[in-house]
Amino acid sequence: MSLDRRPEPLSGWGRYPRHQTIGLHPADAAEVSRAAAAAAGGIARGNGRAYGDAAVGAEETIHLGRLDRFVSFDPETGLLVGEAGLLLAEIIAVMVPRGWFVPVVPGTRFVTLGGMVAADVHGKNHHAAGSFCDHVAWIEIDDGSGGRRRCDREADPMLFAATCGGVGLTGVICTVAVRMQRIETAMIRQRRLRVGGLDAAMEAFEANLATTYSVAWIDCLATNAALGRSALFLGEHALCDELPAARRARPLELPASGSRPIPVDFPDFALSRPVVRSFNALYYRRQSDAEGLVDLLPYFFPLDSLLEWNRIYGRRGFVQYQCVLPLAASAAGLRLLLGAIAAAGAGSFLGVLKRMGPQSFGLLSFPREGYTLALDFPASPANLALLDRLDAITADHGGRIYLAKDARAAPATMAGYDRLDAFRALRAERGYATRFASRLSQRLEF
Repeated sequence: MSLDRRPEPLSGWGRYPRHQTIGLHPADAAEVSRAAAAAAGGIARGNGRAYGDAAVGAEETIHLGRLDRFVSFDPETGLLVGEAGLLLAEIIAVMVPRGWFVPVVPGTRFVTLGGMVAADVHGKNHHAAGSFCDHVAWIEIDDGSGGRRRCDREADPMLFAATCGGVGLTGVICTVAVRMQRIETAMIRQRRLRVGGLDAAMEAFEANLATTYSVAWIDCLATNAALGRSALFLGEHALCDELPAARRARPLELPASGSRPIPVDFPDFALSRPVVRSFNALYYRRQSDAEGLVDLLPYFFPLDSLLEWNRIYGRRGFVQYQCVLPLAASAAGLRLLLGAIAAAGAGSFLGVLKRMGPQSFGLLSFPREGYTLALDFPASPANLALLDRLDAITADHGGRIYLAKDARAAPATMAGYDRLDAFRALRAERGYATRFASRLSQRLEF
């Protein structure tokens, strides 16, 4: 029986750019193997939450949505094994009521297990726990050479390092084993700090490195003394005896999702500079210092309450710019980045600042010690030109952009990845360069 093959236009979550590809929709593991063996310019795709074109094949796109099963779980060790298409949302729904949580999560739970490996996702606790692949025990990959390969830190460690953060360019990730962490409750003990500028925000991050989770919303249109004003959200997993008495009988109960869809594409004026400036000013004023308990889902995944929130940016779509700067260069680099964004008036409702820990082991893993800034911009010619300027600032300060978020950068930006040559060499030696390619790898020439 032939594989289900369909011509289809595809984009990432940002809905920009859109490319024509041949979609392959394997129904089971055997069909995945056939797709990998026949791949020529193909890439695997999970739930399509990479923002740009990392999961759009140069020629073919292998959809893994049907490979979504739990394989096993060991309650003694916390080792969970799942197929690559298994959603993080499903893992949370099944495992949190049993007292287990994924040790590192991104900003949405609508990502797949394979996608979390391919992007080596990081979360609000990178400074304390590293990235997702630091908690992965092993991976099974179908690289098209016949059968699956299992790799880990001892068995084929170079393939493991190339796959963790390798944006799918070493083959089709089929199965992932991740070490879960125990939790007592489905709530977070949160402390919120409002800070008046970039220096104060960075000082607050540094003063709270012992806190497990930290993230800041940052006003990207503030200027002068208010440049970088932020609201910092600190968090710890709440313990049972910290819950209100009424909640202690059901400490691991997850809240109802309460997600609502965005029914239409927003018009351009909804993201005009006056609208964004007014929103950011109002939001900042409302973020007074406070402490309290919040449910796990809205703490980690606030945007998941709005299904299809990418429609806010209209039919043209949007791009997210995320970079990380080395610790020593972060203050100077962030000032220039925020200054350029504010001067251009290209504001974003969602500006996120995080403190990162040590560099991750993956050859193309994004995190390194320093600060990461992430912002969304409507996909307009003026904003794309602005992002070229932000690329230059990032490069001048020794930083790098996040491949899982990128939709438009030039090949020169890959200079920020100091282990790129080792990644290219492995792809060439094992024949992956002719089998697996995405629009991202084609555009960035790696």
